[in-house]
Amino acid sequence: MLPRFILASGSPRRRQLLSEAGYEFEVISPPVDEVAHSWLTIRELTIWNAARKATRVSEISPDAVVLAADTLVAIDGEVLGKPADLEDAVRILGRLSGRAHEVWTAVRISQPALGKSESFHEMSRVHFRKLGDRAIREYLAKVDPLDKAGAYAAQGRGREIIERIDGSYSNVVGLPMEKTVRALRAFGVKAAVGVPPKCL
Repeated sequence: MLPRFILASGSPRRRQLLSEAGYEFEVISPPVDEVAHSWLTIRELTIWNAARKATRVSEISPDAVVLAADTLVAIDGEVLGKPADLEDAVRILGRLSGRAHEVWTAVRISQPALGKSESFHEMSRVHFRKLGDRAIREYLAKVDPLDKAGAYAAQGRGREIIERIDGSYSNVVGLPMEKTVRALRAFGVKAAVGVPPKCL
């Protein structure tokens, strides 16, 4: 019998990645304010935020396998959050234009009832095409950038602005599935038989 599996995230992109890989899970979005302390590195920030999310949901369901994640985008060592408005999104994409930036995701999987937990992180480097103001505004007219760190998404229309990705594509979407699948297996959580992991 497979253990109860909870995704501690409200991200539709993480839900989609796990669903496409064949997992059955519940979703509980933890009421946690993400920290953004300037004295922490981007790696430390993602690890801390993922751990806090997992802990909050595990307190409610200690018997379940809980997966939480946190993804941040950075360029020149500066974290780029979600844009405040459309003009802020234009500014962010203008800064990313023609350059490479980093996407970091930390994942925390825990099952307190069995005293088990694991944390890991992944970094992917995303290279943007050279974008003029018109190209940026045309892209933003097709997507909603306001709920996305860095004001863009790799999936869907991402090819219009992304030249290439060095590293895990699914990490840029929001969850590094290559490492996640292996880690979940150690907790006894497996995908449905016969369902191909489309994201791998």
